[in-house]
Amino acid sequence: MSRFSPTPPRPRPDLASLVLRVTVGGLMLFHGVDKIMNGVGWMGGMLEGKGFPAAMAYGVYVGEIVAPILLILGVAMRSSALAIVFTMAMATYLLHAGDLLSVGDHGEYALELQVFYSFGAIAAALMGPGRYAVRTRGWLAKL
Repeated sequence: MSRFSPTPPRPRPDLASLVLRVTVGGLMLFHGVDKIMNGVGWMGGMLEGKGFPAAMAYGVYVGEIVAPILLILGVAMRSSALAIVFTMAMATYLLHAGDLLSVGDHGEYALELQVFYSFGAIAAALMGPGRYAVRTRGWLAKL
């Protein structure tokens, strides 16, 4: 081997998991903070129009506040990822169903944010919390 050939970087899956969890959870949390500041009342009519109870709007707090915090902490990875994916599926169904095959003004996929949050959460759940996570035991560790 030549003395000029670079050494490949050592994989750091624990750090990669932390970066992914903080990115997906942190960015999703901004949406939840907006709901705290501005409420979710506007969703009730939209939900009822699609045949769901208006009270289901309060579930957005789970998907946009609780689940992202748990994801960031590396706690209940599967459950928090599932909550984020469900939240994104509902947002797509309620607000962006007509955009499934659309591109934006600059050539980007119209639903790239929803896809990023969904698949980022799934990837985080598949990777697991890694070493840099809050350690839990018992039933919480199984969620």
